[in-house]
Amino acid sequence: MVNSDQSTKTISLEKYGIKNAKVNYQLSPDQLQSRAVENGQGVETSNNTLAVNTGEFTGRSPQDRFIVKDDITKDRVWWGDINIPFDSDKFQKLYDKVVDYLSEKEVYVRDSYACADEDYKLNIRVINEYPWSNMFAYNMFLRPTEDELMDFTPEWTVVNAPGFMADAEIDGTRQHNFAILDFTRKIALIGGTGYTGEIKKGIFSALNFILPVFKDTLPMHCSANVGKDGDTAIFFGLSGTGKTTLSTDANRSLIGDDEHGWTKENTVFNFEGGCYAKVINLSQEQEPEIYGAIKKGAILENVIIDNNGHVDFADTSITQNTRVSYPIYHIENIRQPSSGKNPKNIFFLTADAFGVLPPISKLTPSQAAYHFISGYTAKVAGTEAGVVEPQPSFSACFGAPFMPLHPTKYAEMLSKKMKDAGVNVWLVNTGWTGGPYGVGTRIKLKYTRAMINAVLDGHLGLYNYEDYHIHSVFGVAQPRSCPGVPTEVLSPRTTWNDDEAYYKMAFKLSNEFRNNFKQFESYASEEIRRGGPQRYAF
Repeated sequence: MVNSDQSTKTISLEKYGIKNAKVNYQLSPDQLQSRAVENGQGVETSNNTLAVNTGEFTGRSPQDRFIVKDDITKDRVWWGDINIPFDSDKFQKLYDKVVDYLSEKEVYVRDSYACADEDYKLNIRVINEYPWSNMFAYNMFLRPTEDELMDFTPEWTVVNAPGFMADAEIDGTRQHNFAILDFTRKIALIGGTGYTGEIKKGIFSALNFILPVFKDTLPMHCSANVGKDGDTAIFFGLSGTGKTTLSTDANRSLIGDDEHGWTKENTVFNFEGGCYAKVINLSQEQEPEIYGAIKKGAILENVIIDNNGHVDFADTSITQNTRVSYPIYHIENIRQPSSGKNPKNIFFLTADAFGVLPPISKLTPSQAAYHFISGYTAKVAGTEAGVVEPQPSFSACFGAPFMPLHPTKYAEMLSKKMKDAGVNVWLVNTGWTGGPYGVGTRIKLKYTRAMINAVLDGHLGLYNYEDYHIHSVFGVAQPRSCPGVPTEVLSPRTTWNDDEAYYKMAFKLSNEFRNNFKQFESYASEEIRRGGPQRYAF
C-alpha cells in the first residue's frame, strides 16, 4: 500500500525484504513535519520550524562505522580504526533482521540523488522508520522532478531504522548502534541511532570511494562559493571551524556547505541539496543567512525551546553539537545549478586553541599537501572552571571519518589539481589569539571575513616577499597588513605580549604536528614532508 500526495508513482518494498509495510512515498516536507508532530516526535518553534531530539546519539559514532570487506574493497580501503571491516555474511544477517523489523510498520520512502553534475549523478532511495528522518533526506539530498521520478531507478539504498537495536555479540557490531556501507550490495545500513548526520555521511563516504576509484574525481569535505566573476573558492575545515559560516556570503553565490567533487575538467560540484549547520551561539547579527534559513521546512536538532517556542541557541544542555538542516533554497544567494568552475583560492580552516597559528597565512604547494594530510584543528577541554588545556585534533584530509582510501591518495589528487589550476592555498585560524583557550580570545569573525575578502578581491593574492613574514616555527607566510584588520592581529606572537611563552606553545604544537605525521611519512614524498614544521625545541 502506498500513500502519497507528492508523487503519483507507486512502489513496493518487497524486493528489499520489507513486507506488508504501510509505505509513505515521497511525502512533502509539510506532510512529514505534520506526521512528526502528530507522532510526538517533534515540536514546532514560534516560526513553525520543526525541532526534534535525536535521542541517545547527538552526533556521529565513528567507532560504530563499518565497511563490508569484499572483492571491491579488500585491496583498496585503508583499513584500521577509521575504516573498520565488517564480514559480508554478517551484514546479510543483520540486514535481514533490520528489514524484518521494518516489516508491518509504517515507513517513509524518498527517491533522491547526490551530485549536482549530471555526469556524476548517483540515484538514492532512502527508507526511513521516522518521518523527520525522511524530511532530513528531502533537505539534504538533491530533489528529482516529478518526470524524473517516473523513470527513477535507485543505484544506492539507505535503510535507516533508529529504533532497531543490534545484539553486538550475535550481529558483529561493537554495540547496539551501527552504520555500515556495503559496496557490492550498494546499501548504507543504519540502526540504533536517530542522529540524522549518519544518513548523509553514509552516502558521502560511499562517494569518497566511488569518485576517485572509478571517476578520477576528487571528493572533498568542504564548502564552496563563487564570485560574480566566476571564481570558485573552496573552504576545507572540520566541525566548528566556520566552514558553513564563512562560505555563506551575501556577496558570493553558495555552491554548497559540506561535500563537493572536483573533476578533471576543473568543475566543482555539490553532492547535496541542502545544508547541515551547527547552531551553537547562532545570532542574526553574526550569521544572518543561516539564521534566516531557519524557518518552516528546516529541522532543528537537540536545541532548547522555551514555553513560547523560542530557541535558545546558547543553551547546550543537550549537546554542543546542536544542528539545523535546511534545503539549499532557504539561502537566497545560491548557485544554480550547484557547481562552479576555475577554482582560484582554497582555504584550510582551523580553530587553533593553542593560539599560535597566524589568523591567515599563505601556503606553498608542499605545505598545502602537508596540512591537508594533517587536517588540524583543536578541541577545548571543556567549559568547566579551571579547565583550559587545549587538545590537538588531527583528521586527515579534513574528513578522515569519511575517507575510505589512504589519505595520501586524496592529497596527491589535490596537489595535482592545485598545480594544474594555479590555485592559491591559505591556512586560516578561526580559533584563539593572545594566548591559548582559557587565556586568549577567539579571533573576531569580522576580522576573519575581512581577511578572506582581501584574498578573494586580490589584495592578498600576489606574493611579494616584503609583504609577508615567514613564521619562524611553521614556515608559513603571514601577511604584514590586510584591509580591515589591525596590524597587530596578523601576528600571533605580537598578541601574546610574551615571546618566551608564545614560542614554547608554538613548538609544543609543532611537535604535535610532527608526531601525528609519522603515520604518513612512509607514504608521503620528500616534498610533502618538507611542508611541515621543521624544528623541535624546548
